[in-house]
Parts: sequence; C-alpha cells; structure tokens
Amino acid sequence: MLVFYLVAILILLVIIWVIAKYNSLISLRNQVKNGWKQIDVQLKRRHDLIPNLVQAVKGEMQFEQDTLQKVIEARNSAISAKGIAESAGKEDILSGALNKLFALVENYPNLKASENVKQLQEELTSTENKISFARQFYNDIATRFNISQQVFPGNIVASLFNFTAAELFEISVEAEKAAPVVDLSLKK
Repeated sequence: MLVFYLVAILILLVIIWVIAKYNSLISLRNQVKNGWKQIDVQLKRRHDLIPNLVQAVKGEMQFEQDTLQKVIEARNSAISAKGIAESAGKEDILSGALNKLFALVENYPNLKASENVKQLQEELTSTENKISFARQFYNDIATRFNISQQVFPGNIVASLFNFTAAELFEISVEAEKAAPVVDLSLKK
C-alpha cells in the first residue's frame, strides 16, 4: 500500500511540474508576442514620421529626388513586411536610406536651419532609439523563451505541446556589422 501512495504522489508531482512548465512557456510566449508588439508600435511611429520629413525637405532637395524616392520605397516595403525576419531586413534597408537622407540634409544650409526638419530628425532619432531598446527587450525575452524550450526536461513539455522557437532580430546588412573606424589622432 505504501508503494501505491508513493507512486501516486510521484505521478501527482510530475503532473504538477508539467502544468507549471507549460504555464511558464505560455507566459514566456506571451511576453515574446508583447515584445514584438512594442517594436511594431515604434515602427509604426517611424513609418508615420517619414512622409513628414520627406515633405519637409522635398522643396529644397530638387537634385536629390532619387534619394527621397528610395526612402519612400523603403518605407512602403517595410510597412508591407510580414514576420520578424522579413521586417528586420526591410527595416535595415529603410535605416540605410534614412541615414543617406540625413547625410544629404547636412549639405543644405536652409534645411539644417529649418526648425521643422530639426524637430522631425530629433523625433526620428528618438524613435530609432526606442526601436533599438524594444528590439533588445524582444531578443532578451525570445532568448529566454527559446532556452526554456531547449533545456532538459523543459524540452519534453515543449515538444509535447508543439512550442516553436521565437525568431530573433539580427543585423542583416553586412555594413552595419562592421565596427566603426575611429581615428583620434591629431594629424592634419
């Protein structure tokens, strides 16, 4: 009779552990979804600011219409992205187009002096920082979720209930992976 009770207690403990592990995986999966939604909110803000910036600089930058067109095309492509990997790739292209636009704005004194352009640039820069923090949070929680699914014995529960690994944001543009070269020498 004692063996029966010990086996019943052991089975009950295993069931309680499976339930607890399942609930923790659900919690992590929901945090991953929340992390993605936070990125999505910031990307929407970014996408909404870009047409305002393009409109503000359009009149002054008649010779740079190709750059402005590339920014708009990159924005439209980023808006239509589906999934994390595609979104990351298209957002990297958009970042490159925006960086080129910001560099060109520096060549136009009227634009540099424009309060409207300065404000839009500051808002976009602030949004870029928020996107960066949101991506970091997302990658951190997605990594926790993935590890929780891969370590023993949690991997058993994850495979029983068909949990899948979360995608991580990665830098897809090779130029952005390179370390910047800084020359602090005072040579002229």
